[in-house]
Amino acid sequence: MESIERVAQTAADPMCVVILSTAPDILLAKRIAHILVEEKLAACVQLMPACLSIYEWKDEVQGDEEIPMVIKTSRNAARNAIARLIELHPYEVPEAIVLPVVGGHHDYLNWVSQQTG
Repeated sequence: MESIERVAQTAADPMCVVILSTAPDILLAKRIAHILVEEKLAACVQLMPACLSIYEWKDEVQGDEEIPMVIKTSRNAARNAIARLIELHPYEVPEAIVLPVVGGHHDYLNWVSQQTG
């Protein structure tokens, strides 16, 4: 069995972050994911099934189907990943929420960090 030190990375070394975003359709989500990974701005991008987002925009309540994207990257690459996401995205104000990773499998977190180096 692996030692706990290799299984759980603690918040003392938050080398990875997750960026939450959405895309208006699966084709654009795939394109964004591919580019972010190809350009080493993300180690992995998970595309989720379409969901309904309800929000207010320009004084009107809207409801649109969107593709959620979970972008796994390093803390150092996050700013450039967000800049590239905004460049590729058609929305006037695309979602980009950065969440710290406070723990996880040490080897996986190292892989994310190496991929986005």
